[in-house]
Amino acid sequence: MATQFGQFLRQRREELKETDSSYSLRRVAEKIGIEPSYLSKIERGIEKSPSEHVVNQLAAILGEDPDVLLAMAGKISTDLAEIIQKRPQVFAELIRAAKNLPDQSVLRVVREVRDGDW
Repeated sequence: MATQFGQFLRQRREELKETDSSYSLRRVAEKIGIEPSYLSKIERGIEKSPSEHVVNQLAAILGEDPDVLLAMAGKISTDLAEIIQKRPQVFAELIRAAKNLPDQSVLRVVREVRDGDW
């Protein structure tokens, strides 16, 4: 999983670097306060997935959804974990029931819940 995550980060960073040199490995690492060698190891899948904080910073810099990057890194955001931990049975059942539904069906349920349109 760390390899897929790292490969995605590197590919995305390299795409951005083609038009903006501020996306070099060194400059991205500096922006988020980590060593370039550490970012290089993450991208090559040598280092395990970084902390949620680092993943969120990478998502912001690379213009990616933090929840998607966290999932690729084998993690879940702290706020989602807290929500699930408060009502584990309900959310476990919901997630298991939704796992095989098409995305548009899940999104329809989300919209109905969010909008109160029951």
